[in-house]
Amino acid sequence: MLEALGWVATGLFASSYFCKDQSLLRRVQASAAVLWIAYGLAIGSAPVIASNVLVAAIAAYSSLERREA
Repeated sequence: MLEALGWVATGLFASSYFCKDQSLLRRVQASAAVLWIAYGLAIGSAPVIASNVLVAAIAAYSSLERREA
């Protein structure tokens, strides 16, 4: 089950590159990062958690920023 979470997160992140809309790409990347955060919490890996908190926050922020422009 835990390994599947990592693979789903990887697949979601990789699929984000097929998004034509930049805002959608960033939302998909933010969603994948949230899954990676869950994975990091499950395995107790602070680097996985920290790096993906940053990725999720930046992707979500840039997604909203572009939408407002």
